[in-house]
Amino acid sequence: MSYIRIKRGIDLILSVIGLITLSPVFALLVVLIKVSSRGPVLFRQKRIGKDKILFDILKFRTMRIDSPKDTPTHLLENPEKYITWIGKILRKTSLDELPQLINILKGEMSFIGPRPALWNQYDLIKERDKYGANKVTPGLTGWAQINGRDEIPIEIKAKLDGDYVKQINFQMDMKCFFVTLLSVAKGTGVVEGGTGKLLGSEKSQRI
Repeated sequence: MSYIRIKRGIDLILSVIGLITLSPVFALLVVLIKVSSRGPVLFRQKRIGKDKILFDILKFRTMRIDSPKDTPTHLLENPEKYITWIGKILRKTSLDELPQLINILKGEMSFIGPRPALWNQYDLIKERDKYGANKVTPGLTGWAQINGRDEIPIEIKAKLDGDYVKQINFQMDMKCFFVTLLSVAKGTGVVEGGTGKLLGSEKSQRI
């Protein structure tokens, strides 16, 4: 059996376990989001999936409903103006990503893989085509995320995604998983607005 099939089985099992065990956290966050501002609890956005098929990624809503649509946070002149108080906490801790367990359960995403690009992020999509990174299931986190996350330019991010595609294996996935947990615990690699800090990047973004 190929690792890709095993990987899907692991995703399925862990997403079910995660949704069940984290249900109290989901319930609490739903209440806090509703209290923080008017609007839906979940935020849906078109993203590029495997073989460049579009899907709706799910996140807990962290911004006001009058925020510009399909615009990476770094392109907003004043992102703090749109992010809610609970949204700041969710983004800092990456708890806003939890609903993507549903995307993983449905097979639209994996726990580990290239972070799904926005449908209109043409430069990143084009760069990933060079490395075959659009031909695999996107992930909640991945090789590029643990090597800079929001702080690296698109060209390097796509190259890192390509490096992952060339050598997908259990050991690499485990490294991505545990380093991501460590990064989230430290709150590193998240840039709200402005530009990236590594290599003088002017194209990095939180997506």
